[in-house]
Amino acid sequence: QVQLVESGGGLVQAGGSLRLSCAASGIIFSANRMSWYRQAPGKQRELVARIMPSSITDDSRTNYKDSVLGRFTVSRDNAKNTVYLQMNSLKPEDTAVYYCNAYGSSHTSIASRDYWGQGTQVTVSS
Repeated sequence: QVQLVESGGGLVQAGGSLRLSCAASGIIFSANRMSWYRQAPGKQRELVARIMPSSITDDSRTNYKDSVLGRFTVSRDNAKNTVYLQMNSLKPEDTAVYYCNAYGSSHTSIASRDYWGQGTQVTVSS
């Protein structure tokens, strides 16, 4: 069974920082593409940051939504099966539920597909 468990969300003042974590189980973590999405009330879910499987080592390994570039950093620890999103200089417009996403194969299915966590709330006050 695949599980993605996010943690680290909360309430922070504008200009502050938070670090989100997503612990994965049941997937071939190092071979999965890992992403962070967010969804604000009344808006569609949007891609925030993505980190490719560990086999990708060039500049294409990470990419970011334009509005978070330079403020957010995505990273992964394959030994811990965990992906992180370091969020600095937070703005009220960053307020949303943040979701962890994995795309790839699992221990029970070689076919690649999307897996989602339950989400963690991030609220940035002005």
